[in-house]
Amino acid sequence: MNTAPHQSVLLEEVLQAFSASSIPTFLEGTLGAGGHAESLLIRHKEIKKYIGIDQDPSALALASSRLSQWSSQLVFIHSNFSCLDEIAAHLSIASVDGILLDLGVSSMQFDQAERGFSFSHDGPLDMRMNPHQSLTASEIVNTYPEKELGEIFREYGEEKQWRAAARLICQARKNHPFTTTAELVNVLKGPLSRFSKKGIHPLTLIFQALRICVNNELDLLATFLPKAIDFLAPKGRLAVISFHSGEDRIVKNAFSFAASDKWETRGIGGLFRDKKPLVRLITRKPIVPTREEMERNPRSRSAKLRIIEKLETE
Repeated sequence: MNTAPHQSVLLEEVLQAFSASSIPTFLEGTLGAGGHAESLLIRHKEIKKYIGIDQDPSALALASSRLSQWSSQLVFIHSNFSCLDEIAAHLSIASVDGILLDLGVSSMQFDQAERGFSFSHDGPLDMRMNPHQSLTASEIVNTYPEKELGEIFREYGEEKQWRAAARLICQARKNHPFTTTAELVNVLKGPLSRFSKKGIHPLTLIFQALRICVNNELDLLATFLPKAIDFLAPKGRLAVISFHSGEDRIVKNAFSFAASDKWETRGIGGLFRDKKPLVRLITRKPIVPTREEMERNPRSRSAKLRIIEKLETE
């Protein structure tokens, strides 16, 4: 297993997001290798409790080692961030002063061939962030109907050749079920290469779509955001880093709704029911990596950071 340090995306921008805040209680919904946590703990001496959630036990083990000097302040939770209400009840915590969510898959997960996240390393067609869940990429590729496969590639990967990819997979699996990432690459790489952007591997979007589907990432994100806003203390901030247009759309819409004074903004006549805004938008447009960061860490190129602040109650 590769244990090289994961490069935390938009690290300085995340630190800046919480620079003016006092965050004695902080929650990170995707702890990963602990890079953001380490920097926040160094910068914010006032942190008394840092709750780190991750559904990947290997990530929790790595973060636990990396953050050992703050062990008395840390609470590690093996779960998905969408279970925030149950986690809060378990810890008997009513609110936190800051929340960070760094979505997507980490470098260390990509580099573990046995996890099946990468088209660059041959491994089992797995792609589970939580190894205890049942659904795998192999099950999707080998059993889902062609129409459903195509919809996954279109909706979650925004793959323009979604029909062709689904058709090729269904043709190939009649002769031999897919068991490894290399087998999937071998079937799709040639046909998709003609249409892929320069410098981008032709299976990038296919693997992204399968991973998102396996882990139900978009639905769980949509479930989490209202809970997170409710869980924030007044003047607390929520920062979310997304890597996929679907993720960013969900974050943008959830933040805009929470900041709005209307329940609904569509219709004719302008007669909309009022509601009380819950947050203010710190970022109206997402923060993206600098050119230097993208050159240093190409995996950061699609990252977008959005930030909100909970309003004080009257």
